[in-house]
Amino acid sequence: MHTIGNLSKKTGTKVQTIRYYEQIGLMQEPGRSAGGQRRYHDADIDRLAFIRHSRQLGFSLDSIRELLDLSDNPSRSCAEADSIAQRQLRQVEQRIERLRALRKELKRMVEECNGDSAAKCRVLEVLRDHSECLTEHEKIGA
Repeated sequence: MHTIGNLSKKTGTKVQTIRYYEQIGLMQEPGRSAGGQRRYHDADIDRLAFIRHSRQLGFSLDSIRELLDLSDNPSRSCAEADSIAQRQLRQVEQRIERLRALRKELKRMVEECNGDSAAKCRVLEVLRDHSECLTEHEKIGA
């Protein structure tokens, strides 16, 4: 059995995050000792490590919930997990494209700056000129 502090250390997850995962149902509410202290099993360490790794790969909490449901029901099709992973891959690829467009725009802005006074600064000029804004598709977070 493990305390929440031990679970936190073993997985590199903050105690508050573990409690949050319990509140939203990603982690089951643990049993308690006679003194009311949370007690976790080795399976909880594995589950929390699964959640952390999924978060590191950028999966949303909803996607992680779906993946955990699949993991908890091993007779279900792996195709569902593959579909979730493919969806995440598409989202990552879209973010990469937006970041490339952002990098291109920032490079252009910096390269066109001639180092004169702020009154003649190309960076400030571009930021004031909305006609040179990235298209909606290229914006970060779009």
